Amino acid sequence: MNDEYDGKNAVITGGSSGIGLATAKLLVDAGARVVITGRSRATLDAAAKELGDNATAVMSDVSSLSDLDGLAARVRDELGTLDALFVNAGVTTAAPLESTTEEMFDTSFAVNVKGAFFTVQKLAPLLRTGAGVVLTTSAANVMGLAGTSVYAAGKAALRSMARTLSGELLPRGIRVNAISPGPVDTGTLERTMTEEAAERFKAERVADNPMHRFGTPEEIAGAMAFLAFDATYTTGSEFVVDGGSTQL
Repeated sequence: MNDEYDGKNAVITGGSSGIGLATAKLLVDAGARVVITGRSRATLDAAAKELGDNATAVMSDVSSLSDLDGLAARVRDELGTLDALFVNAGVTTAAPLESTTEEMFDTSFAVNVKGAFFTVQKLAPLLRTGAGVVLTTSAANVMGLAGTSVYAAGKAALRSMARTLSGELLPRGIRVNAISPGPVDTGTLERTMTEEAAERFKAERVADNPMHRFGTPEEIAGAMAFLAFDATYTTGSEFVVDGGSTQL
C-alpha cells in the first residue's frame, strides 16, 4: 500500500467487477476513498469485502435517474466532494443486424449512453476544481466489428461526449477524457454469449491483436488512474489501451 491518492475521493460506476473493480482496488490501495456502484447485491458485497473500509458499495442502476439522484446524495453525505469520476458502467450487446431486437437496442443505449450522460450530470456538482472524469469507451467504436453495431455506436457516442462535456466543464477546471480498452478478459463475454461464441470471439481478437493477447483489468486501471489524476494538461481526448489493435 502507498499514499499516492491519500485524501482523494472517487466514484466508479460499474465498480464491482472487471475494470471497475481493478480501478477501485488500485485507488484504495493508494489511500483513496472510493464509492463503487453495481446492480448485483452479491457482487457488490463481495467487492466491498475485498476492498475494505475505504470503499462503499452502493446498489445503483445508471439507467435510472432516481437511482442516480440517490447515488449523488449518498456521495455528498459520505465524501462531500470528488476528485475523480469513472463513468464505467456498461452492458455488452453482441448480435448481428437481423437478430437485434428493439429491447436489446434500448437496454444498451439506456445504460451505455443515457446512463453515462446523466451520471456526469448528477455528480458534476460534487467535482472539485482540478477533478478528472473518465468515460469508458471501447476499441469497438472505430473497428466495425460484425455483430457489435449497437454496442459500438453507443461507445462512439461516449467518445463524442468526452469532447463536448470537456468543453462544458473546463471553465470549472474539470477535465473529461475517454479511455478506449481493447480486448480485456473480464468474463463479460461468457455472460453475454454462448460459451462457444465467446471462445470463438476471443480467439479472433487474440489473433488480430498485434500483442496476441488480451489486456488485464489492472492494465486498464492504471491508465484510468493516469487520466483522472496525472494527465493534468489533457482534456477531450481518448486514451487507447488496446495492444495496438486499432493503431497498427
